[in-house]
Amino acid sequence: MWTQRLMWIVWPAFLTACVLEMLVFAMVDPEDLHWFGQPLALSRLGVYTVAFFVFWAVSMGSGALTALLAMSSRELNRDQVPGDDDPTA
Repeated sequence: MWTQRLMWIVWPAFLTACVLEMLVFAMVDPEDLHWFGQPLALSRLGVYTVAFFVFWAVSMGSGALTALLAMSSRELNRDQVPGDDDPTA
């Protein structure tokens, strides 16, 4: 169950990160980016890579929060109820 729920979070987040990467870098040149007034020390490919993983992490956080809020209170508290072995009930 947890692996399925994890894939419900990771896969859409991956696709979202892909779309965000295309949209952002269609309009922004990584060579023009500055951090605290200094040019970035990363190559163009490095900026693309870091940005993708940031987009993916933020999207996964959003998906994980959605999955958490979609869980029933019984499912969340199943370890605290003695004798309750059925989390779907």
